[in-house]
Amino acid sequence: MNSPIIPSRRISVAPMMDWSDRHCRLFHRYISRHTWLYTEMVTTGAILYGDLGRHLDFNEEEHPVALQLGGSEPADLASAARRGQEWGYDEINLNCGCPSERVQKGAFGACLMAEPQLVADCVKAMRDVVDIDVTVKHRIGIDQVDSYDFVRDFVGQVADAGCKTFIVHARNAILKGLSPKENREVPPLKYDYAYQLKKDFPNLEIIINGGIKTVEEIDTHLLHVDGVMLGREAYHNPYVMSSFDQRYYGDQAPSRSREQVVLAMIPYISEQLSKHGDGGKGLKLNSITRHMLGLTFGLIGARAFRQTLSDSKKLADGNPQLLMEALLKVKDANPDLLV
Repeated sequence: MNSPIIPSRRISVAPMMDWSDRHCRLFHRYISRHTWLYTEMVTTGAILYGDLGRHLDFNEEEHPVALQLGGSEPADLASAARRGQEWGYDEINLNCGCPSERVQKGAFGACLMAEPQLVADCVKAMRDVVDIDVTVKHRIGIDQVDSYDFVRDFVGQVADAGCKTFIVHARNAILKGLSPKENREVPPLKYDYAYQLKKDFPNLEIIINGGIKTVEEIDTHLLHVDGVMLGREAYHNPYVMSSFDQRYYGDQAPSRSREQVVLAMIPYISEQLSKHGDGGKGLKLNSITRHMLGLTFGLIGARAFRQTLSDSKKLADGNPQLLMEALLKVKDANPDLLV
C-alpha cells in the first residue's frame, strides 16, 4: 500500500478532549483547506472493544486528518493503528503528553515519557503494521524533571525506533497536584527546548505547541522549527485560521467568509440531524453549533452571536437556520465589513 500524498504539517490544530470531534474538525476545515487536523485522543480499548464507527468515523472533507491514540501496550497500539489506517486516516499519533489522572491510571499519556524504551517499542509496533506516518506528541518533561537533556534523550531514543515527527508541547507535565487545565497554563513555556531539538535533530520534523495565538507568533516559531500546532486559540478564535492557506501554504484561492462557512455548515448539520437526531433523542443541534461560538470572535456583535446560539429554547427546535439568525446580528452591527 502506498502512502498518500499529503500536505505539510506546517500548521495544525491540536487534539483536544471533548472539543476536536468530527463536527468541530469539519467546521475548521471549512475555514482552512490545508491546516492539519487531529482527533480527540482515542484509547486503544475503545477501538479494540468499542463501537468503531462511533470512535473512528470522520468526514472525507477533513483530510489531512490524524488519529491520536492513547495506550501503552505495543500490540494493542499496533492493532488500533492498523484499524486507523484502514479507516482512512493520514497519520497515527501517540499521546505522550496528557497529564490527567484518568490517563495516568491507564499508564499512558505524559507518564510514558519516563519510559522512552516502551514508547520506542510502541512506535515500532505501529510502524510495522501501517504505511502512514506514526508521530508522537509529548511534553518537555514531567513533574520537577525539567532539564533539556531529559527531552533530548527521550526524542533520540524514540527516533531510533523510526519516528520522524515530534509534536512538542513546550511545558512540563505535572502529574500530581495540577488539573489538566492548570497543566496547560501553570508550567512555564520553554520554546527554546523545541528550538534546540530541531538543532540537535535536524533530520526530524519538530512541531511546536503551547500558548500560541497569533500569526506573528507563528511566524517567529517557524524560523526555528518545522511546524506550529494551535490549541485553544483555534477553538476559541477559529477564524484566525482563515489566513493560513495563503500565508503558510501558498494557496491563493480566497478563503471563505464567516457567512460562507455558516452556509457550508447548515446543510451538513441538517444531514447529521436527519441521520442521527432520532427525533430529539440522539444528536442535538448544540452538539455541532457549540464548536462555532467563537466564529465571530473580536467583532462587534460577537456576544449576540454567542447568546443566540446558546438559547436553549431555540436550540431545542433543532433548526440549523439558527446559525444565520445569529450571524445576521453580527452583519447588522458591522454594515461595512464583509462578515
